[in-house]
Amino acid sequence: MKYLHTALQSGDTIDRDCFKKCVCENIVLVGRALKNKFVIPEWQFFCSVIKDLYTSAKSNSGGKVANYIPQLSRFSPDLWGVAVCSIDGQRYMIGDTNVPFCLQSCSKALTYAVGTTEMGSEYVHKYIGQEPSGRSFNELSLDHNKKPHNPMINAGGILMASMMKPNLSPADRFDYIMKYLQRLAGGEFVGFSNATSDSDNFRYLSERDTADRNFALAYYMRENNCFPPGAAAALQETLEHYFQLCSIEVTCESGSVMAATLANGGICPTTGERVLDPDAVRNTLSLMHSCGMYDYSGHFAFKVGLPAKSGVSGAILLVVPNVCGIMVWSPALDNLGNSCRGVQFCTELVDKFNFHNYDNLLHQTSQKLDPRRRRSDVKGREVVNLLFSAANGDVTAIRRYAVQGMNMSQADYDGRTALHLGAAEGHLDVVMFLIERCNVNPWPRDRWGFTPLDDAKRFDHKDVADYLESKITDKAHFKGDGGPEKT
Repeated sequence: MKYLHTALQSGDTIDRDCFKKCVCENIVLVGRALKNKFVIPEWQFFCSVIKDLYTSAKSNSGGKVANYIPQLSRFSPDLWGVAVCSIDGQRYMIGDTNVPFCLQSCSKALTYAVGTTEMGSEYVHKYIGQEPSGRSFNELSLDHNKKPHNPMINAGGILMASMMKPNLSPADRFDYIMKYLQRLAGGEFVGFSNATSDSDNFRYLSERDTADRNFALAYYMRENNCFPPGAAAALQETLEHYFQLCSIEVTCESGSVMAATLANGGICPTTGERVLDPDAVRNTLSLMHSCGMYDYSGHFAFKVGLPAKSGVSGAILLVVPNVCGIMVWSPALDNLGNSCRGVQFCTELVDKFNFHNYDNLLHQTSQKLDPRRRRSDVKGREVVNLLFSAANGDVTAIRRYAVQGMNMSQADYDGRTALHLGAAEGHLDVVMFLIERCNVNPWPRDRWGFTPLDDAKRFDHKDVADYLESKITDKAHFKGDGGPEKT
């Protein structure tokens, strides 16, 4: 596709074989495009909103870059990137989306998804809990069953690392995870940061206190018999593996594909390959929702309502189930270890779109945008629902539409309004509500020049006709609206 893009930009032509190769490599995307079945049909509009949110968050100068890992402290706080990948494979990137950075704690969500796919949730949760800890991510504590509270904190991440292919050599174990993550990313960039991880005797986190805390967690868990049989004996090897997983590098672009694979139930949207088990994805998203944002997890679930996992590199892996995956990255962190710009972006995204887990409750009055629908379709559906309710005399539904802020004067392609339909069917309560409570124009004309009063008279609804005539005698009040003299 890169060659195709270059050729089109330069004005060159491509032969049949080249075009066929480009199409075959992206057959899922091309197929959906030809059928007009994208999950986000108005992609350009959606991207324009993402650009606005990116620009808004870019002005956020709060937070500080993590300094307890020297390699992370070298990143500029001005770096800021957002990449989106839909479950159809549509892509949008803005900002510093090609700069590699470490996954850090974002790796916990991914390795948990891989581990439960390979070993099953029942086996994994024999050793790791599922509850938010309510404490710091590196707290020296276990739950009431003497297990790490969940796989999204350090204790759970260390235990998860101990369970991943323990019979393989250290190099093969790491290579196994790397290949899995590359499949999650659709073959896009997944690397390894030697600068972050390469130190003497496990000084992967560079500052001794941080490494000591993880060693203490590991020994504390061994003392409480938390590890699977045989894993406790290889404690140093387990910690090395854990630190290596935190040092895996991605870019916003490749990270967004990983997030989209989770959003797509474990199928990579760019390759069509089934990478993760659906149940493993469901469990991963559940834990990300409740435990993925350090000590901000509860607030994030309340405000944003989407599964997410953050890391001290400044990354946030955000999943909109059945829609898209998003990777945002900005190194400046708040006092809870989350990216300041990233949190702002996620919050404003849900303020704009109805992505929150509970935005689609019945009788929801929110006027957020739904990018899964065409704006023209939404408009047409509004008109149909409004006119249908008026024709059936459903005042309750009409009252709900009015509360939602719907334009109660809107008409269909024939110029027929809810008032026309209510009058034609003799529903006096509908007509009264529209005029008195919604203040609609009493004499709108359809394409044939008929007003609601004409309809009421034609179908012999005297009570409606009398009411309408009483409401259109005040010419001064309705000056400029067509006037009763035209009826």
